Amino acid sequence: MLMKNVENLDELIGLALREDIGDGDHSTLACIPPEATDAAKMVAKADGVLCGVEVGKRVFELVDNTLKINILKHDGERVAKGDVLMTVEGHSGSILTAERTALNFMQRLSGIATETHRMVEMLQGLHTKLLDTRKTTPNMRLLEKYAVKCGGGTNHRIGLYDMVMLKDNHIDFAGGIEAAIDRTHNYLKAKGKDLRIEIEVRDLDELQRVLDHGGVDRIMLDNFTPELLAEAVKRIGGRYETEASGGITETTLRAYAETGVDFISVGALTHHIKSMDISLIKK
Repeated sequence: MLMKNVENLDELIGLALREDIGDGDHSTLACIPPEATDAAKMVAKADGVLCGVEVGKRVFELVDNTLKINILKHDGERVAKGDVLMTVEGHSGSILTAERTALNFMQRLSGIATETHRMVEMLQGLHTKLLDTRKTTPNMRLLEKYAVKCGGGTNHRIGLYDMVMLKDNHIDFAGGIEAAIDRTHNYLKAKGKDLRIEIEVRDLDELQRVLDHGGVDRIMLDNFTPELLAEAVKRIGGRYETEASGGITETTLRAYAETGVDFISVGALTHHIKSMDISLIKK
């Protein structure tokens, strides 16, 4: 369940509410009597994959724990325009104050889930998995990666701490591919850490150096054309996991996957998406 995975969810929502409310929701305070009660429904205004409904529910609870919330559609479900996702009953002022923050979370996360699902569908029939990246909104990473999973995608590493990724700058600063790999193994042994190692290569010459040296778990083939990627996958021959990255769009996604690469990482899943249109209206 999402709440168990995002330990700082209440803190994150609290920051969002304080950013929005400041010293008071004066629009609501000015025209809604404190004792007024009503009911509202959250409605999808477009087709897509829902994500963030539990977050939206938690926003309403943190604003007013007396609100009665009924979730009708759940994270990961396909929804259609007009579907009612959630109903909220209770103090009118609380509903109005929580509305925008709840929608902001749900719209963005549903947008990520929807886009991920659309791209995963393009890979049907192939074994290639779609990966996200660390190109996420600050402090929203776990939620955005959760949205990728809701859309059928696969999470790459969560941060800098749960996998070693030797990218071009690491290699250049370390003095080369072999030095970067050897130093990494020495470091992990000294620290008593058991982390998987991925290394980025920029051409077939660098790939060959990795194949000759060994000592990694996955090879990222960065900015390869589909033709070069097919050659690289053939050379690797299943000895290591393979990942394609860099400039891959929906128009080229299938061609890259048809090379037999194990993973394709697409940063745009989390940093370049259109939020799903969702509205809250009086019931």
